[in-house]
Amino acid sequence: MFSIRQKLILAFGGLLSVVAVIGVLTIVQIQYLGEAIDVILRENYQSVEACHEMKEAIERVDSGVLFTFLGAEDDGSRQIEAGLQRFSKALAVEIGNITLAGEGEKAHRLRELYHEYAQIIPSIRDAARPVDERREAYFQKLSPLFGQIKELAQEIQAMNQASMNAANDAARSQAESAQRRMTIAILACAAVGILFSGLTQRWILDPIRRLIESTNEIRRGNFELVLESRTRDEIGQLSDAFNAMAEGLRHIRRSARRDLIRTRKATSEVFKALPVAIAVLDLDERVEVSTEQAEIFFGLKPGVRIRDLEIDWLPPLIRKAHDEGRLVENPSGEAGLQVFRGSREYFFSPVVVPIAEGYGRGDISGTAIILKDVTPLREQQELKRSAVTTVSHQLRNPLTSIRMSLHLLLEEKLGALNAQQTELLLAAREESERLTGIVEELLDLDRMASGKTMMDMEPVSPVELVRDALEPLLPDARDKGIALTHTVVDDIPDVMGDAKRLQHVLANLLSNALRFTSPGGSVSVSAVAEEGAVRFAVADTGNGIAAEHLAQVFEPFFRGPGQEKPTGIGLGLAIVREIVKAHGGDVGAISEPGKGSTFWFKLPQAAGPDASATITTQEQLK
Repeated sequence: MFSIRQKLILAFGGLLSVVAVIGVLTIVQIQYLGEAIDVILRENYQSVEACHEMKEAIERVDSGVLFTFLGAEDDGSRQIEAGLQRFSKALAVEIGNITLAGEGEKAHRLRELYHEYAQIIPSIRDAARPVDERREAYFQKLSPLFGQIKELAQEIQAMNQASMNAANDAARSQAESAQRRMTIAILACAAVGILFSGLTQRWILDPIRRLIESTNEIRRGNFELVLESRTRDEIGQLSDAFNAMAEGLRHIRRSARRDLIRTRKATSEVFKALPVAIAVLDLDERVEVSTEQAEIFFGLKPGVRIRDLEIDWLPPLIRKAHDEGRLVENPSGEAGLQVFRGSREYFFSPVVVPIAEGYGRGDISGTAIILKDVTPLREQQELKRSAVTTVSHQLRNPLTSIRMSLHLLLEEKLGALNAQQTELLLAAREESERLTGIVEELLDLDRMASGKTMMDMEPVSPVELVRDALEPLLPDARDKGIALTHTVVDDIPDVMGDAKRLQHVLANLLSNALRFTSPGGSVSVSAVAEEGAVRFAVADTGNGIAAEHLAQVFEPFFRGPGQEKPTGIGLGLAIVREIVKAHGGDVGAISEPGKGSTFWFKLPQAAGPDASATITTQEQLK
């Protein structure tokens, strides 16, 4: 059995043989025709030309003899001599180029006649003889020889012309025969080429086509396909390897199917035991597997489509996670999703995670939904807020009494005080004022978070807002040797807000910046208009905040490390955040240790000059 390599060599070798045969036949025929034509031109044509030359030469001699009879002796003599020389040369050519049967005898006879003719010429040219004798000799001897010579030269010329015509006919016949042989050879070569093409298709192309069709069947999932192997060449070996591969794929699919069923059962059992609400969706947003908590609280049962459930917040989260190819968290901020079960209130924080097959964003095969129960955290926050509020309210009245008592004592309405008593009472009053400020901040934070704070919303000029916040702090900045500046253009759009509350925000940020900036540093305030909002920023050249603490600076009661002197209990920035959120804005911080910090917040631009209202923070959050 031939291998593919041998089959290809045979096929292309056959085609090469066809080309070689055609080429050799063409060369042989062209060479043969060329030789035949060369014989015609080289032999017969020379004899024809020589005979033609002899006829013209003998006619010139005869004309010269006639000129002598007419008295033109000189012209006749020159013509006779030239004609005789011309005839002798042509006769020598013919004698030396005898190629036909009978041509030699005629040529030698022509030479004898010419010699006889040449011997008579002097007697006829002799002017001493009488004209009548010369004329009689011309007509009796010379003229008959002239006719014989011319006739014999014509016969020799006719013989060579006939030979040339015969050779031409033979060459034409040979050409026609060569054309027939070439046509037959070409047809035979074409038949051989078609035969080899058919064999090539049968040996190579058809098996390859069957392999391609079988590969497409496997791609469509038909792993039961078995390819018939008809030969033992490379195609046959490839067919055997293909069948082995298909058998391996069938085994892998059966094994993978068993593993998948086992994994799904195990996953389903494990999911049922998980205390967290989790659901896994396919690309059609159908629940594949879910935990008991997900079924109880959100109805996410296996086989249910998300579109059939009244969960409006979930489809946008899924689309966003798929489009961005990343985890998407709670859309409701810190409040969480409120769910009532029985007589109890629960809060969940959703997280949507796209499940990818590979490393690319376009390979997403499903979605995981994790609903973290934040009810205990929410209850702890409510409990802490309630405790802080209760304690603050309980401390407020005693502190008021203590402050009034200290005020009366310092006014010496109950008796004179010595220096030491006055110093102690002043210290006590300062601490009571500080404690009262803390209580007020706690109560204010509680009111802001619970939505009980009234705010007078109106268009506010950022230029005036920044200027009013800077003026009270300029003396303190000069005393500390800190440059306090602002970059706010006059035509910046107004913002919608409570001017007093916004001044508190800027004052808090500026006070913190001055507190943590060393002498010689700088603090700057900026306001820049953005699309539908204005972005305020307070930048300082202080020590900065470490990255691990930056995310906590807006949390209540957080105080960064390294604060040696009392700087409050950590409520200022928390109140700032609540005020900005109540205005529908956003707040954040950027910092790098050793290079300072920048605290920023964004507020919506005022819609118009009449856009003013008095609202509560609860209404603003809605």
